[in-house]
Amino acid sequence: MRSYTIGQAARLLGVSPDTARRWADAGRIRTHRDDSGKRLIDGRDLAAFSVTLAEEAGVEDTDGPYTSVRNAFPGIITAVKLGDVAAQVEIQAGPHRLVSLLTREAVEELGFEVGMEAIARVKSTNVHIDRA
Repeated sequence: MRSYTIGQAARLLGVSPDTARRWADAGRIRTHRDDSGKRLIDGRDLAAFSVTLAEEAGVEDTDGPYTSVRNAFPGIITAVKLGDVAAQVEIQAGPHRLVSLLTREAVEELGFEVGMEAIARVKSTNVHIDRA
């Protein structure tokens, strides 16, 4: 499973690295250290924390730093549900939760899994997800 640095996690959560560091210091999000001593956050832990953070902010919170630049929403995959032919992928992009329905084959080819960084691109009523 992929791990993220404090800076990468901060970017995905839409906060400053100092804020992410304070959350880690306070025990809100679990970290571990790599061989060089750098603090890392497991992708699954980051995905779960991003959902919690969005729930705490509530749907009414529109003051966040996330904007739609050419309708691209960078975030972290929080759920992957595979069917026989179709699949559902959920991304938490700051306070935004995006859900895309795509083929199981596409999900498997792109290797989507919970905790992975991804970008949701929205066109009309369709959401396409690019591997970041």
